[in-house]
This record gives sequence, C-alpha cells and structure tokens, in this order.
Amino acid sequence: MPPSESAAPDRPEAEPDVRRQAALWLIELQADGDNPELRARWRRWHDAAPEHRQAWARIEAFGASLRQLPPVLAHAALAPRKSRRRALKALGLLLAGGGAAWIAADSPRLPTLLAAQRTGRGERRHIVLADGSRIDLNADSALDIRFDAEVRHLILHEGEIHVLTAPDPAGRPFFVDTPHGRAQALGTRFTVRTGAASHVAVHAGAVAIHPRHAPDAEPLVLTAGQQARFTDRAAGPPTPASEADAAWTRGILVAEDMPLPVFIAELARLSGRPLQCDPALAALKVSGTYPLADPERVLDLLAAALPVRVLRRRRWWGGEAYEVVPA
Repeated sequence: MPPSESAAPDRPEAEPDVRRQAALWLIELQADGDNPELRARWRRWHDAAPEHRQAWARIEAFGASLRQLPPVLAHAALAPRKSRRRALKALGLLLAGGGAAWIAADSPRLPTLLAAQRTGRGERRHIVLADGSRIDLNADSALDIRFDAEVRHLILHEGEIHVLTAPDPAGRPFFVDTPHGRAQALGTRFTVRTGAASHVAVHAGAVAIHPRHAPDAEPLVLTAGQQARFTDRAAGPPTPASEADAAWTRGILVAEDMPLPVFIAELARLSGRPLQCDPALAALKVSGTYPLADPERVLDLLAAALPVRVLRRRRWWGGEAYEVVPA
C-alpha cells in the first residue's frame, strides 16, 4: 500500500505537476479500471518515485467524502468498469474535499478525460445526433455535443471525427470547435482531426475555417475535394483531399508510401492491438489498403512482402503483443 503522509511527515510537498498526474490517474482508473494495461501503467507510475507515492497517498487521505470511493483504488485492482458519471463523481469528491487547488483542476487534459463521448485505442463509435446529423468518432478521440435552440455545436478535444450534417428546419449553424479554432459546416460531409494542429478535409459541400486567435481574418472556405491544416493563428493553404482520409469509417487503413514504423503505430492505434516496430525499419514504405479488424493478417502480409519478421510474445496479463523487426 502507498505510504501515508503521516509515515513521512518531513517529506516535501509533491510538485503541482505530480499532483495533477495523481488526480488524472484517479479519473482514468475510475473510468477504465478493468483495463490491465492501464493498471500496469498506473503501478509503474506509482512506483517510479517517492513523490508519486506521496501524491497518491494524499488523494487517499482527503477525508470522509473521498473514503466513499472503493478502497481497492489504492491497489488498482478495481471492480468492473465505472461509467463517466463515476469519474465525474470522483473528481467532484476531490473538489468538495478541499482538493481544488491541490489537483489544479484547470489541467488541459481534464476536458478530454471528462468528455461525454470518448473512445480508446481500437474503438470507433457511430452517433446519430438529435437533428439527424451523423458522426463517426475515430479511436483515441474525445467529443462533447452541445445543441441548443440557437446553435448545433461539437467540441472535439482530441482525435478525429467524420461528420455528415442534416438540414436543420430552425436554420441553426453547425460548428465544430477544436483547440485551434472553429470549422463551420455549410451543408456538408467532412472530417476534422486535431493534434499539434487541426486538419479539415471536405468531401461534400463546404466548410469555413476560423482560427481561434485570428478574429479579424477572412475565414478560409474549403469546398468538396479540398483540405487544409490550421493553427490558432492561421489556416491554409488548401490542398487536394482524398476519400482515403475517411477510410477508417469503413474499418480500413489506407497507406501511400508510409514509413513502416508510422504505419505500424497507426495500425496499433486504430486496431487497439499491442504492435511495435523497430525504428531501424523507417526506410521501408507501405502502400495499400488494410483491414483494421484483422491486424495479424496485415502483419503476415508485411512479413511476406518486406524484409521483416514478426515477433509474437504472450503477455503475463493475457493476450499477445507483436513487434516487427528486421529479417
């Protein structure tokens, strides 16, 4: 069990970043506590430094309200999967217990962790909105949906969505916000992806892009067959878009001269399988279309076509992991 504060009274207070990490680990474990990989990663973090153990012990010691949480959290041996509501409850108890300043609740990751719609590695989701619009949420994505009488509003905190908008009898505008700005749909089908910058590809209709910190600039309007990258300061220029960019909505990964380590990392993310690739294979390129539902067959195809071999090892907590190495 992690040491309590009373066991080490002269230990210096944990740094704010470590305290944030502890709070975020609590939320992650509440939301997905039956995930053995997540529990193993938490344990590695917990045991990596005395400051980590102290921060976790501090969460345990927050008082009577926090003690309402399952005590097995301390050991990361959690009961079956908790809902997002339970994660919110955990955070609320921390705040109510005097932890608002302690966990620095303005952490930029919190909106992602508490988003109404979240997908993990290998998970995709189809959503039909109240107005009839349709959304596909890609793996590793976080989205909030906020419709009211005035506006149809999506907030993409992380990841990627494919949107098919429906006509709205009330004439409400349709916006997708990312950390870098806003994409306004003008009757359209399009994808939005965010990361270090945001990216919009338009497959039908048109989309207007408004960078967050360029309020006086003219919006960049993309039409069908165009795409553009934008930061919070600027957008563009437009370049040709491809339907292959949305192939993940059909369970397909499309590659065109993609370095093998990049391809394997993307296959791992979209399929949810534990796949790795030796960085020394970066000179090898992959092209073609590959089914996300059968990554083992994809690896077999790569081993037959390229000078590589696939190492398979059984993990102690179950399942197999794969690594692509030079032949």
